[in-house]
Amino acid sequence: MRGPELPTDDLYARLELPVDAAPEAIEIAWRMLLKLHHPDVAGEGSLETAKRINVAHDWLSDPELRARYDRSRAERRAGLRWTRSARAGESRAPSAERPGPGRTTSATRGPVHEPPHRHAPGADGRPPDLDLRSASIVAFLDRVAALDPDEIDRLGLAEPPPLAFVASIRRFLGPDRVAALDGMEARVAERLPAAARALPGAHDAVTSFGQYLVLEGFLGDLLSEPFHERVEERMTRGWLAAVGRTRYGPRTADVRTLLARASRLTPAEGASLVTAAGALGLTDRLWPHGTDPDEDDVLRVSAALAARDATEAARAAGASARTQSAVASFARVLALAPAFGPAEAARLLRPWRDLDAGPDRMQRPRRVDER
Repeated sequence: MRGPELPTDDLYARLELPVDAAPEAIEIAWRMLLKLHHPDVAGEGSLETAKRINVAHDWLSDPELRARYDRSRAERRAGLRWTRSARAGESRAPSAERPGPGRTTSATRGPVHEPPHRHAPGADGRPPDLDLRSASIVAFLDRVAALDPDEIDRLGLAEPPPLAFVASIRRFLGPDRVAALDGMEARVAERLPAAARALPGAHDAVTSFGQYLVLEGFLGDLLSEPFHERVEERMTRGWLAAVGRTRYGPRTADVRTLLARASRLTPAEGASLVTAAGALGLTDRLWPHGTDPDEDDVLRVSAALAARDATEAARAAGASARTQSAVASFARVLALAPAFGPAEAARLLRPWRDLDAGPDRMQRPRRVDER
């Protein structure tokens, strides 16, 4: 079944977005431009412009259509000739915006309607905003200034936030929101401790959370689910996974004990840990069943920080690279112990627990394929 024929102009330019714009940015651009060019606002002469905005949204909001359009756009920009179907279209009236069988686009749905608001706007028609004097933003900036070293290290391991998304929608924010956003970013830079400023990940995670506080009303008004929920999660996850958290999560005290023991490992002990970690499959970056490091940033950061510090402790003790890796594996399991559960955590950590039990207690764990 044929799909709709490819538009020949630049759909990204129609929506005033970069080619790598996130789906949420496409949604925002579509809604904002449709408000501006809606016939009820701009007059009947804007109907064609509104239809073209809808067509751009139809193509770029559908992953399959967007991929198809992007391939064609890249070919055209590289000077390649159009495909046979596109060449056939040259002999008739432009039909790039006419859907194929089985597909209806917003250009053919009849009158163009403005998308509904997700949240009720204020009296002036704008969604509620927080300015830099709002209690929640003042409290946030005070908390930024009070970040402790453990929180800063956790922020440094945060997943990169969607700063490019915010940059791509700035032109749709209006002067008041842009001023608030700029003010927020400047105040974060002023309040951020020097140690955090030196970590790009920490700076970006804090900035992203502040941006969300400023833009929450705007995003809630312009984005429907799951767009809003996804943007909120991506913009706030780094801050929420770090601030108010202990360095290695619930097992911080145990991980600190492990680090102290790692600093005095003997070569023989290191060799036994290398063998045990390999037999248990820990060197394959074992992760608790039913959890996903991409979805649980709190656990991921706890485990990553424990492994990093364990590597440094073993290195300082003169351990070999293989021993450093094994120690890091046990530290990671220890930080993840609540997710593994008591029995599985005890099994995986037994070789480490047996270090101080003497050679008679040291037992070779069974390999994964022996169980």
